[in-house]
Amino acid sequence: MYLSNLQQDEIFVPSEMKSLKSLTQMESRRGLENVIVSNGKIVNVVSNSYGHVPNELYFKKAEEMLTGAGLNYQKRTINRDDRSFITDFIIDDNSQFSVKNEKDLILPMLRFKNSYDGSEKTSGHFGFYRQVCSNGLHVSQSEIEFSIKHSKNNTDLIMPRLSNLFDKFLDNEFYTITKKFDRMREFKIIDTKEFVEDILHRTKLFRYECSDKNNDPSKKSREVLEILDNEALLLNEQPNLWIGYNAFNQMLHNKLKKSFSQQERLDKKLFNAVYEMA
Repeated sequence: MYLSNLQQDEIFVPSEMKSLKSLTQMESRRGLENVIVSNGKIVNVVSNSYGHVPNELYFKKAEEMLTGAGLNYQKRTINRDDRSFITDFIIDDNSQFSVKNEKDLILPMLRFKNSYDGSEKTSGHFGFYRQVCSNGLHVSQSEIEFSIKHSKNNTDLIMPRLSNLFDKFLDNEFYTITKKFDRMREFKIIDTKEFVEDILHRTKLFRYECSDKNNDPSKKSREVLEILDNEALLLNEQPNLWIGYNAFNQMLHNKLKKSFSQQERLDKKLFNAVYEMA
């Protein structure tokens, strides 16, 4: 089962906030009094007013929300250089959805992010998990309303009631957006090279051509074309806009060096550009 092969990085690495003076024996200027140490490495310099939110507190609190809501889920964890982290809770129940092809299974996904270097906002949102490409799709951006109180001595996490939030997501965004998935699948791609070139010129995700003097598809462009062709073969379908979007999505998540937040923004941009063609 594909859900049994989810990425399982160690995200509960040792972390702490220490005074910069204790490490350097030197005075530091105001606002840069402390450092965040993650797994033995300094990853951030912060002020005295900063409240460190360890992954153990944040992600375990998030998981308590799911268990409290009685949802069945599978978990994927990603650790990037002990600096930024995500936990994806893939809801594995009767909310699953097929894009008019029983091989193309879509599941609701709840993503929580945290970072020790300040690169990611401590936040969460709903998205989708797709079986075929094993990536998270982020075309849904329902922000989970929670607040983090930063103080020197205490950090309080105020999390929402997930059960009502999840029901609202299913009633509104989940089925609204999956209808768009179906519509994209109905539009066949006649010329895959032309499609890839058009999307890249619209989104500027990367360059289609090899160079100014060589108009042949670049290495990344060829990889997108290969993914598109292979997935169409796997699903026994003609290339279509839905498969085309997911070919770019795979490249975005697996090949391009982007932060989690950048991936989410670019994913939405890609989706809108492809959906406009429908």
